[in-house]
Amino acid sequence: MIKQITHNNKILAIVIKRNFQKDGIEFFTPNEFSQQLAYMKRPAGYIIKPHIHNIVERKVEYTQEVLFIKRGKLRVDFYDDNRNYLKSIILTEGDVILLAHGGHGFEMLEDTEIIEVKQGPYAGEMDKVRFEPIDKAYIKIEEL
Repeated sequence: MIKQITHNNKILAIVIKRNFQKDGIEFFTPNEFSQQLAYMKRPAGYIIKPHIHNIVERKVEYTQEVLFIKRGKLRVDFYDDNRNYLKSIILTEGDVILLAHGGHGFEMLEDTEIIEVKQGPYAGEMDKVRFEPIDKAYIKIEEL
């Protein structure tokens, strides 16, 4: 299952639930995203020919990160560009999320292992603005 989290016609996140399956290849991101996310399912013996990627200059304006939930359970809280809370979702082992726009925060609901992939080079604290989290009384969990 694939779920897009949107606000004001902007994709905040794309979630690939662990049970998603499809033959072939499918890209989930628009071509203009600086981080591309796809799924591939190929049969044994399928060959992807060796290749080299060309040097292509790209302009990255926003950090977009992909999280692979290796183990555990966490809540992802979504915010708009003005730091207003929007909603939350729960991710579990095997889920994948691309965080594209807006703000986000996390609470680990179990011991959790995450693999993160994002553009580099790492810009440290210049890359983000931290802000105080929402009052937990306002949490709205959206079912995926």
